[in-house]
Amino acid sequence: MKRFVATARGRVQRVGYRDHIYNETFERDISGYVKNLETGEVEIVAEGGEQELLDFISKINIVRRPIAVKSFTVQWGEATGEYADFEIIRGDLQEETFERMDYAGKVLHSMDMKLDQSLQLQHAMLGKQDQSLKLQHTMLDKQDQMLEKQDRMLDKQDQSLQLQHMMLEKQDQSLQIGIETKEEITGLRKDTGKYLDDEFKEIKKELASIKGALARAGIQV
Repeated sequence: MKRFVATARGRVQRVGYRDHIYNETFERDISGYVKNLETGEVEIVAEGGEQELLDFISKINIVRRPIAVKSFTVQWGEATGEYADFEIIRGDLQEETFERMDYAGKVLHSMDMKLDQSLQLQHAMLGKQDQSLKLQHTMLDKQDQMLEKQDRMLDKQDQSLQLQHMMLEKQDQSLQIGIETKEEITGLRKDTGKYLDDEFKEIKKELASIKGALARAGIQV
């Protein structure tokens, strides 16, 4: 078992430092005491296992508003076993009352500061929320614009499809006219060919008849 005597200097009185030290002994096998000194310092005497005392020191040598330990001197020795538990040695009633009042005032001040910070944080969050809503509104506007453009593109696409349909219909009509024209030309050629054949036959008959008549008249052709 080990023992240390420590002196804490800094903002260590009337800030709840002794209560903090006392609370850190809970669930630790540590005995001794803590008390304020007339010099404005705090004295801690503690006995226990070496590692437990080292962990204890790390928890009480702190700067944690409103406590500010500026220096922490430690003298080590062997445990005496003279302490049954850990206690706060308090001064006279008036001194303790003033210390409690000072500490309460600091706690209230700290709470007030935290409240201000909370309000500032809420204000900042509301500002970010407004920015987020504006951004969402802008995005919705852009989405509406995109939808309008899509609608216009679809309208143009419909018009283009209608125009293509009309062109296909005209192409079909043109093909039909071409087919009909070809059939008419083919029919005309057949009729013309038959007519010419018939005419040629008649002409041949007439020539043969004329040739025969000339021959009978003694005229050689």
